[in-house]
Amino acid sequence: MKRIFHIIIAVGFFTACQDVLEKQPLDMISDAVVWSDPVLIEAYLAQQYKFTPVLVQDANTCVSGWSLSPISVTGDINFDYYRSIEFGGALILNSMSDEGLSGWVPATPDSWKRNGITIGGGFSEYWELPYKVIRNLNEFIERVPNSPVDPSLAVLRTGEARFLRAFNYFSMVKRYGGVPLITQVLQLDDPEEALYPARNSEKEIYDFIISEMDAIAEDLKETVDFGRPTREVAMALKCRAALYAASIAQFGTVQLNGLLGIPSSEAGSYYQKAYNAASEIINSGRHSLYNQDADKVLNFKNIFLKKKNPEIILAVQHTLSDGMGGGNGWGYDFFQTPKPQAWDLGNANCPYLETVEAFEYADGRSGQLDRAAIQQGLWDLDDIFGGKDPRFYASIWLHDTPWRGGKVDFHQGLIVNGEVIDGAGLGYEGVESWGNQRTGYLRTGFGVMKYLDETVPMSPGVGWDASDYAVFRYGEILLNFAEAAFELDKSAEALKAVNDIRNRAGIPELTAVSRELIRQERRIELAYENHRYWDLRRWRTAETVLTGHYSGLRYILDYETRKYQLVVLDQIDGATGLNFPARNYYFPITLGRTGANHNLVENPGYN
Repeated sequence: MKRIFHIIIAVGFFTACQDVLEKQPLDMISDAVVWSDPVLIEAYLAQQYKFTPVLVQDANTCVSGWSLSPISVTGDINFDYYRSIEFGGALILNSMSDEGLSGWVPATPDSWKRNGITIGGGFSEYWELPYKVIRNLNEFIERVPNSPVDPSLAVLRTGEARFLRAFNYFSMVKRYGGVPLITQVLQLDDPEEALYPARNSEKEIYDFIISEMDAIAEDLKETVDFGRPTREVAMALKCRAALYAASIAQFGTVQLNGLLGIPSSEAGSYYQKAYNAASEIINSGRHSLYNQDADKVLNFKNIFLKKKNPEIILAVQHTLSDGMGGGNGWGYDFFQTPKPQAWDLGNANCPYLETVEAFEYADGRSGQLDRAAIQQGLWDLDDIFGGKDPRFYASIWLHDTPWRGGKVDFHQGLIVNGEVIDGAGLGYEGVESWGNQRTGYLRTGFGVMKYLDETVPMSPGVGWDASDYAVFRYGEILLNFAEAAFELDKSAEALKAVNDIRNRAGIPELTAVSRELIRQERRIELAYENHRYWDLRRWRTAETVLTGHYSGLRYILDYETRKYQLVVLDQIDGATGLNFPARNYYFPITLGRTGANHNLVENPGYN
């Protein structure tokens, strides 16, 4: 069977040689040409990176008409990839957990948080695209060993392809549980059971990911190109996947005759695999916590801003671009920044007051506020938020946060002679009633600082952020290690790993460790890095944590004293609050997919 490949040169992963462009049009290149040309083979693999947008903060959707939709496998995938990465796709899951709600990010997930995901799906779908990519990767894995690529390079690139395939499967299994495991290129004349495959079990998928990373680790050890998978990257994916599997075994339930869930008796085995993988990274000496700046706030910020620093295990590299679809940037800073901002908006993700309170003070005091007390009298904000964990200021911005030579102005309301003036365009003696952060609604009164760099020029539009995205970093590995070690009754080792993180942060060490303290440290260290939503699901705590009400904070400026009256905004998500039904621990396969393939069994609770 003759096949035609659509090759799109991927910016940022390799540089195409000019002679490739002179051979024939790249939009239609035959099977024979691709697999006989080492440069086109490189291009083919680079394309699969671009077709795996979940590498960047699970940005698996694109924005079309201000609504979310999965990246199409029939349209222009390359353009939709850029749309996803540059136009808000990397922000969606930040607002799906208890970290906060959406500000002006396109196609907010707030309705799913309030009502739960139903059989129609629609939220964070990742099914059709990964199977297209997996088919391409299977083709690559089968073809490259017999291609004209140098044998040693062929081994390396095949290892990369297997890593990408496993990463795609990991992105699916954490959503749907068991999915069909396909590791060969299917043809139209294959048997029906191959063309309409049943789902493999959740355990089988996790085992496949873990075994693949063990198999390719040595093949990747010679990798020298930053941004490509190394031996440590393979161990990082193994560590994360094994930790998820262990949690599901310990806290989940086996369902659908073993299709979903993992027997609880196997939890220890998976924790050991996570522990071993983390240990290999730690003992390799190739990575360490970034700790080069005396200022602890700046130091934590620079983990995400300093390129190729020792903490980064795998990063998707970005460079300055000329806007959506035209380069290799992403849109994170454009959406997240406080004003000034090109569209006069900003604040795409709005941290809850509860998230703010989760950050303790640098002297070890709890961050929990006396909400009744802070709503009495007038305050300097430093009286409330001063002296917190340095990671707080590096992760969250709020009213009066320094920004681009000024300060964030997020006040809503002006007290004059004991009366509150509250309205757009109102004010007194040159002081406006509303600060410049208001865009029709206050939301929570907080914004996300992580990944923002005020030293670079303000983005003129989407897609101009050149910061790299950390897929895996050493801080996560230490926390994975701590969690696995604790569950394996190695509390002393868990405590040391957590205290390594706290020492770098600049806060007091713990004297003892517990499951809740490790989870708390993870919540703070990894805030807004696409971990919290998935953590709550694998721990099976989402039903509790993501059901109920969360809060924000309003700042009312007193004209005379320039202090603030604070008002806690209860029920910030609305009167009904949040709702996470138990069925949402697994996304629905959906009627469309089960209808197209009668061998697919729907997940429990969807009808």
